[in-house]
Amino acid sequence: MLQLDSHPTGRHFLQIPGPSPVPDRILRAMSLPTIDHRGPEFGVLGRQVLTGIRQIFKTQHPVIIYPASGTGAWEAALSNTLSPGDHVLMYETGHFASLWQKMATRLGISTEFLAFNGTDEHLPLAAGWRRGVQADLIEARLRKDTEKKIKAVCVVHNETSTGVTSDIASVRRAIDAAGHPALLMVDSISGLASADFRHDEWGVDVTISGSQKGLMLPPGISFNAISPRALEAMKSAKLPRSFWAWDEIVEMNKDGYWPYTPNTNLLYGLSEALDMILGEGLDNVFARHQRWAAGVRAAVNAWGLPIQCADPAVYSPVLTGVITPEGVDADAVRRLIHQRFDLSLGTGLGKLKGRMFRMGHLGDSNDLTLVAMVAGVEMGLKLSGVKLAGSGVQATMDYFAGHVAPAALQKAA
Repeated sequence: MLQLDSHPTGRHFLQIPGPSPVPDRILRAMSLPTIDHRGPEFGVLGRQVLTGIRQIFKTQHPVIIYPASGTGAWEAALSNTLSPGDHVLMYETGHFASLWQKMATRLGISTEFLAFNGTDEHLPLAAGWRRGVQADLIEARLRKDTEKKIKAVCVVHNETSTGVTSDIASVRRAIDAAGHPALLMVDSISGLASADFRHDEWGVDVTISGSQKGLMLPPGISFNAISPRALEAMKSAKLPRSFWAWDEIVEMNKDGYWPYTPNTNLLYGLSEALDMILGEGLDNVFARHQRWAAGVRAAVNAWGLPIQCADPAVYSPVLTGVITPEGVDADAVRRLIHQRFDLSLGTGLGKLKGRMFRMGHLGDSNDLTLVAMVAGVEMGLKLSGVKLAGSGVQATMDYFAGHVAPAALQKAA
C-alpha cells in the first residue's frame, strides 16, 4: 500500500511528454469486465480497433498491435525485415534515436549513424540534438551506396528527448532521389495522434508507435504499421522472431483475434481513444496540439531561456524542451518543482542530462492545465535562483486568450 502522504490534495500535474494524462472516459472504458479473448465479443472489439488505428496512421495496410512498449515495436520492426549483418542507416536526433541504434547493434545489425556536424553555443556536446533530420545527408550517403548494401533507413519522427519533429516526407524524397531500394522505418512513438503523420502518403515502410503519448492511454500497447514492401521483406528476413512475427498476427487479425493473449482492457481503452480522436477529427487534434505548443513556447521566450529545438520550422507540438542557464542543474529544478507543486516534468536524457527539462502538452490537457504547468515551472525557476526576463505565465495567458481554440469557436457558433 502507498503511504497516505504520497497522495497530496488535488490532482497531480503529469506534464511529462508521456505517459500522458489519461482522460477519465478512457479509464472508465478500461474498467469494463474482461471478456473471453477467443469469444465472439472480442472479435468485434478486435476488428473495431484494427480498423480505427489504420485511420490514425493514415494507411490502408495492416497495423500490428502488440501488448508491449514502444521498445518492443522497435525490435519487431527490425526483426521482421532484416537479417544478421544487414547494414542500416540511422539518423541521430536525440536519445531515442540513439537507443534504437543501440538495439539494432545488439541484434547483430550493422549500423551507421548520420548526425548534424555543426556547432551550438548552448550545447556544444549535443549540437545535433537541437535539429531535425537532414534529408540531404541521407540522400548523399545513399548515392554513394552503389552496391545497395544499406537495407533500411531509420529515423525518428518526433524526438521525445528534445522536442524536435523531423520532416519524414523529405526523407522519402531523398531515398527516391537516390534511386535506392532501402526500406524507410520511422519511430512515431510520441508523434502519432498529436502531430501530422501519413504512413502511406509519405511512403513509410514500417511506422513504430505506442499507446502512452498522443493516444492518451497508459503504457502497454505498441504498433507496427507495415507497407506491402515491408511484408515482402519479411519473407527473406533471417533475424529470429516468434512473439514479434508479423505473419501469424496478420492472419489471425483478419477475424479480430491474436495468436496469443492480448491486453483486453487496454484494447477497451484504445477503442475509446479512437472514438475520441476520430470524433474530434485528426486535423482538429493536430491544430489543438500546435496551439498548445505555441502557448507554452510563448512562456519560454518570455523567460528568456533557450528552447531545446533550435529550428522553429520543426518545433514539436507534443513537448517543449527548456535549456537551463550554465551552472543550473535542470534536474534539481525539476525535483524542487515536484516537491513544492506536485508537478512532474520530463528530465534531460543522455547528453542532455542536467542541462534541460521537458514540458509536455499532450493527453488529457487544456488551456488551464497548461497555464498551471507554466506557473509551476515559473515559480520553480525563481526559487532555483534563475533570473527570468519576464512572466511566462502572462505570455501564455495572452497567447491562449488571443488565439481562440477551434472547439470554443464551434460552441460559440
